[in-house]
Amino acid sequence: MFKGSIPAVITPFQDNKVDYASLVNVLNYLIDNGSHGLVPCGTTGESPTLSHDEHKKIIEETIRVADKRVPVIAGTGSNNTLEAIEYTEHAKKSGADAALVVTPYYNKPTQSGLYEHFKTIAEKTKIPIIIYNIPGRSIVDMSIETMIKLSNIENIIGVKDATNDLFRPLLTRKNMQNDFCYLSGEDGTALAYLAQGGHGCISVTANVAPKLCSEMHSYWQDGNILKAQEINLKLASLHNALFIESSPGPVKYAASLLGLCKENTRLPLTSINDHTKELVKSCLEELQLL
Repeated sequence: MFKGSIPAVITPFQDNKVDYASLVNVLNYLIDNGSHGLVPCGTTGESPTLSHDEHKKIIEETIRVADKRVPVIAGTGSNNTLEAIEYTEHAKKSGADAALVVTPYYNKPTQSGLYEHFKTIAEKTKIPIIIYNIPGRSIVDMSIETMIKLSNIENIIGVKDATNDLFRPLLTRKNMQNDFCYLSGEDGTALAYLAQGGHGCISVTANVAPKLCSEMHSYWQDGNILKAQEINLKLASLHNALFIESSPGPVKYAASLLGLCKENTRLPLTSINDHTKELVKSCLEELQLL
């Protein structure tokens, strides 16, 4: 079972190439500050702009640097089922602990298409698979009924829920096997998601505030609800600032202020505006991260 604070790792770029030296710095920073896992090549890692070779090398490098200190959940999704199978097979061979597979974007499959997509990937690969449901970016929303049906497949073991619907985990859990893993994909409601039966959060904020994020989850797991709420309140402004513009623009700027990597994103994402930069910097200063 995966749990706790699991950063959706940013992909550093320099001169429009993956900056692997900075990636190593980022990964060690996240692990050293208590993160409970790592997710390379997700949306926050700008996976749509990575070449096949870059995608695979980033996953390999993350597994190498993690060195079993924390689990690695490799982002392997695609709107092309065959490509998703290829990435997922590669993640398994490379030693990833699980694969995060996003609902197919742009194609707009029906619930039947979603079911067959994930079923086919699961049957072709033997790595634990976490369904990534993010209708805000992929347009399609996997229904509770489809997810329950998919959960009957042995190696489909959990969901990253980025719907921001806090009633959904309750409705899902009522009809799901007990060992299904529920991970939030929304930093601002992550603690509330835990209260609804969730196990952790695949987080953007944890890229730049990993210690606070991991402490919040650890306090929750230890039953110290008041301390978890205290940290959650501290983080609220930063959570908000990191999504003022399209992610990962703001979080990469925050990472640059911390000296972890350059703020560069790949087109079609561009640099965030000066007002957003001021807001992000102010939030980091408020948390005494700068």
